[in-house]
Amino acid sequence: MTQILNALPAETLDKILCSYHNRTPHLQIARITNVPHWYFERVVFPGDFLFFEAVPEAQLEIYSGDAAVTSIRADRFSCQKLQIQT
Repeated sequence: MTQILNALPAETLDKILCSYHNRTPHLQIARITNVPHWYFERVVFPGDFLFFEAVPEAQLEIYSGDAAVTSIRADRFSCQKLQIQT
């Protein structure tokens, strides 16, 4: 399933369209927490694409869990690098 979300305030002028693909066999949590007055968190299922708008300085944090090892792994991506060229 593909999700298309727009959670930024309407007055934000420098929005960019981004995409993230969960290429793992695990559920992932995608979060952006470094943008003041905006919080973004979504579940991304295995194989799914997540499309979202963000500001260029946003950092997408991806949390992946492995129940067999009971560990959580975190990765961070610049939203500028996830930007879709239109």
